Amino acid sequence: MSGFSTARQYMVDCQVRPSDVTDDRILEAMLEVPREVFVPDSKQALAYLDLDLDVAEDGAAKRCLIKPALLAKLLQAADIGNGDRVLVVGCASGYAAAVVAKFAAEVRATESDPVLSAKASAALAGLGIGNATVTTAAAADGDAAGGPYDVIVLNGATEVVPSGLFGQLKEGGRLVGVFGLTPPPRAGLVAHSHADFGHRELFDAWAPVLPGLERLPAFVF
Repeated sequence: MSGFSTARQYMVDCQVRPSDVTDDRILEAMLEVPREVFVPDSKQALAYLDLDLDVAEDGAAKRCLIKPALLAKLLQAADIGNGDRVLVVGCASGYAAAVVAKFAAEVRATESDPVLSAKASAALAGLGIGNATVTTAAAADGDAAGGPYDVIVLNGATEVVPSGLFGQLKEGGRLVGVFGLTPPPRAGLVAHSHADFGHRELFDAWAPVLPGLERLPAFVF
């Protein structure tokens, strides 16, 4: 085993499995997708650590791959079917999109940073992942042209109600992410059913807030 292969196995065995992730498709995808490919060369030694890893260019706004265990738990909660079409919002350099593409029918991903969006597209193409595409777009906008979706995954947190994304879910569709509308932040699942959107809290979690989904500052007299 190479150093990265060993680190990948350790990530799954010591971070993901102990977080009650039992979906074999997710475990196999995370064992297969080389996370180091989605990380700048200078940070590849950090690729498999239990942290939110900033992958933005030097001097650019921080953009992260969320912790591997958190991503896995969100994907398990989303209950993605093999025939599902999935939107990954705020994909950064594309790792989450690559993982989902291993067991979903089609993945569309958005990223607000055009440099990262291009890197994500190149990384996916380099790995031969042909069922995932990346578009440069604000997190709040999603990708309505490709919708509606069976599942929407936030690769980060939101501090506002992402109503524009809710409207891109199919009937029966699910959105998962970290919700920080009020403290403390928690992972949650929103389900679209009968023209309504029900929210269910899942577990305590923290993730970097996606650009454009920040809480507006309160007006002070």
